[in-house]
Amino acid sequence: MLADSAGMKAKRAATARPKSPVPVWPVPGPTPLPGSILPAKRIVAYYGNPLSKRMGILGQVPPDEMLSRLDKEVAAWNAADPSTPVQPALHLIAVVAQAGPGRDGMYRARMSDSLIERVASWAARRNAIVFLDVQVGKSNVKAELPRLVPFLKRPNVHLGLDPEFSMKGGHKPGTRIGTLDASDINYTIGLLSQLVTEHNLPPKVLVIHRFTRPMLTRTKQIELDPRVQVVIEMDGFGPPRLKRDSYRAYVYAEPVQFTGFKIFYKNDKPRMTPEEVLKLTPAPVYIQYQ
Repeated sequence: MLADSAGMKAKRAATARPKSPVPVWPVPGPTPLPGSILPAKRIVAYYGNPLSKRMGILGQVPPDEMLSRLDKEVAAWNAADPSTPVQPALHLIAVVAQAGPGRDGMYRARMSDSLIERVASWAARRNAIVFLDVQVGKSNVKAELPRLVPFLKRPNVHLGLDPEFSMKGGHKPGTRIGTLDASDINYTIGLLSQLVTEHNLPPKVLVIHRFTRPMLTRTKQIELDPRVQVVIEMDGFGPPRLKRDSYRAYVYAEPVQFTGFKIFYKNDKPRMTPEEVLKLTPAPVYIQYQ
């Protein structure tokens, strides 16, 4: 498996500052439908893959210990902001970018249904929701998402997209930072919206990682739908100043709908506390620990 391209991510988190942005927050958009998670709750997620200790906390420690640590983070966030109850989550990388081409040359590995079910069973122990994260490699979202539809039909399963490993330029994952376009996001929103309507589901949450501007293009063309709540998550790591600058440059400066913030256990030094993260504008409603 290919771990996050740490060398690139750490240093590029905030090399570009916004050019006098005039963002509007909160974003004018659809009124949340009944059953929507955001913004009434804040999602706190543990991220990774059980098959790798390098990709995040979800696979670094045994399940019981991992869930116990998640409990402590949930408690810390509830204490930091009692007005916004926490919804715990497990965020599984279900399609993993690869350093090698694989049999079909797509440089990605699709995780088995049994692995997804294993993580879903862990989530059920904490009444947590599940995110299935997709790193398409040299494939694309239209090819990768249909296989996950049986899981996305479940009311507690949501989706994540990682532009870092979407290699539209033909490069190998990990050698360049990839990109997704508004057209990719709109296709995904359309698919999720259809599932919500056809299966009478509560609205889905779609998390999109970002730590450079080119990772997500034509953000103004993203078409919001009340059946899908879109979160742009600041995914860079480093010292707090760097992370705050990244958030301003790549999330605050280009409003889409909701915002998220990733915290790295190993690469953030010092690691920001919930109280410090809540001082960001706007305060993130999705928090991911890796």
